[in-house]
Order: sequence, then C-alpha cells, then structure tokens
Amino acid sequence: MGLSSLAHRVHRIAVLVEDGILAALLTSMIVLAFLQIALRNLADMTISWGDPLLRVMVLWIALFGAIAATRDGNHIHMDIIARFLPDRLRQPLQRFTDLFSAFICGLLGWHGAQLVILEQQDGTIAFNGIPTWTLELILPFGFCVMSVRFLVNAFFPRAKEPAKCS
Repeated sequence: MGLSSLAHRVHRIAVLVEDGILAALLTSMIVLAFLQIALRNLADMTISWGDPLLRVMVLWIALFGAIAATRDGNHIHMDIIARFLPDRLRQPLQRFTDLFSAFICGLLGWHGAQLVILEQQDGTIAFNGIPTWTLELILPFGFCVMSVRFLVNAFFPRAKEPAKCS
C-alpha cells in the first residue's frame, strides 16, 4: 500500500467519522429539543439538563460543521480579488490566504486550549456533574483541525478553480 493510498484511506475514514458525528449531534439535538417542547406543553415539566446540553450541542455542531466545510473547501472565504486575477497570480494568493487562515485558526486553537486549561483548574461544573472544560474541548480540537487543513491546502492545493464572473 503506497503513501498516497494510505492518505486517501485515512481521509475517507476521517470524512466518515466527521459526518457521523455531525449526523449524530444534529439528530440528538432535534430529538432533545422536541422532547423539551413536548414535556413543557404536555406535562408542564422539562429535562433539567436539556437546555444547557442543547446550547453545548450548538457549539459542537458549529465547530464540526466548520471542520467539514474546510475539508471540502466550502468554508466562507472572500475571493473577489482572486476571481479577477490571472491564473499565474491566483495560486500564490490562495496559498497566502490558506496560510493566513491556518495561522488564525491555530491562534484560536491555542487560546481555546488555554480556556480549557483555566476551566479545568477552576473546576466549574456545567450541569449534572459534567465539568465545563470537557464540553469546551471542541474549541482547541476544531480550530487545530481546521488549521492543519488550511496548511495542507496551502502546500498541496486541490485542482479546484474558483468560479469565474460572467
């Protein structure tokens, strides 16, 4: 098995895991929200940890969605200048923006890790005995994964052309 096919296999597994986590989070979130609404309206009660968990799930879905978007090159980016540049200048600009994005995501990942460390030292409990820091682990993880993806894109660009203006 060559290095290229191993990388392709690892990428495929990562895609399946990421998409599976996104689907599980979204499904769980919909079910929990439905239960909360039904219990409030029908039984005049709620699940005490339901609303805080839903808020955390929004954060996790947002970060896993951003991870998936950077994986597929569907993240938000401003390419108005690149659309009008000649081909020979477009790739260096794309490399620069990928490196800059990697730097920013790396910085956010590092600061997310600092937040997690502070929360762990503080010993704050989010709900039901779950430490806050465990719920915030998605911040350093998500931004570091995105940083690595931007670095890979900067040095091994895909053959995807930006859309041309008509």
